[in-house]
Amino acid sequence: MADAAPQVLGVLSPTLSDLVHGDEGAEIVSVETYALAVPLARPIADATAAMDHWTVPVVEIRTRDGRVGTGISGVHTGPGLLCSVIDDHYAPTLLGASSEDILGTWNRLYWLPTHWIGRAGPVHMALGMVDVALWDLAAQRAGAPLWRLLGGSAEPVEAYNTDAGWLNSPVDELIRGLTALIDQGWRRVKVKVGKPDWREDAARLRAVRRALGDDVTLMCDANQRWDLSTANRIMPVLEETRMDWVEEPLHADDLNGHAALQRSTTLDIAAGESIYSYQQFAGFIAHDAIRVVQPDATRLGGVTEWLQVTGLATARGLRVAPHAGDMMQLHQHLVGVGLSAAPPLIEFIPWTQDAYAERSVVREGYLQRPQAPGASTAIAPKARHSWQVRGVGALRTR
Repeated sequence: MADAAPQVLGVLSPTLSDLVHGDEGAEIVSVETYALAVPLARPIADATAAMDHWTVPVVEIRTRDGRVGTGISGVHTGPGLLCSVIDDHYAPTLLGASSEDILGTWNRLYWLPTHWIGRAGPVHMALGMVDVALWDLAAQRAGAPLWRLLGGSAEPVEAYNTDAGWLNSPVDELIRGLTALIDQGWRRVKVKVGKPDWREDAARLRAVRRALGDDVTLMCDANQRWDLSTANRIMPVLEETRMDWVEEPLHADDLNGHAALQRSTTLDIAAGESIYSYQQFAGFIAHDAIRVVQPDATRLGGVTEWLQVTGLATARGLRVAPHAGDMMQLHQHLVGVGLSAAPPLIEFIPWTQDAYAERSVVREGYLQRPQAPGASTAIAPKARHSWQVRGVGALRTR
């Protein structure tokens, strides 16, 4: 699968020379970064963070022909870290280069000196933002939505909803929120766990299952808050309440712990939100440490690395259900690209819909594929006017 991204790129240009140089209109003439602090409808919390807004770092890459490609990420805090990597380290390499040379650009940016201070976290996420912007440009130039450029199916994609299962909700409020989603047509919902006492998590999950009945698919997400001993104690309850998967039960870097936990249960272990590279995913997959692979293009190095991870996972017969740090705005194009025996599934969190020029469309729990050319990442002018974070970002030109 290592050659999957170059094969896709080959659709755009027939030779390596064309990829490197492109046509004159594809030349990058400016790189601009900024960030939006998008307010939430209500304060929420999981086991690691509480928030009343979601921050969207943005890069806009303009080419000589007037097109603008938009790359995004999603963070709890520190958007200036991502933007400064692009402003101070990536922009000098990007300006004057061809936006068509996606894989070549990825490699050049990855191996800049910033590689030695960040093969994960802000440096790698900033690379992902640039990569998303270049794929957005590629789809625009092809006159097609990104999913179609990548060979995806036009069929609607089933979604699951995460926006009612927050850890700060008392159990009665939790049940009301989940029941409301079911009444709206959702058949898959996720509940946050990770209370200081795992017994409280167990009681909440049992109450939810009793209230929702057997026909609703439930998942739970611990956001890394358990150790292996705690996870082993609560696992019988997760099996009893028929969780479809348990997400991030342990520290994200604990490969051996995930593998031991997966061996101990018939439930699927899910992870990917905090896994930043193809190589790290490959280790988890090789050790059978996860059965649901959750690559996030805004944590990985963009679309290019996401395709690598997804190809590896589907070749091993694993389920792919992307984590949506972008609130699915980009992943609605990526999910379901590639061959897999498992039907595609995407996470839906509606927080940032008003930030984009093109909103996502979900009907009765199914995502409708976007139709406009590009990656659906363009920011709505009104959103930038209302929510731009002061003092973050810069404009770099030739």
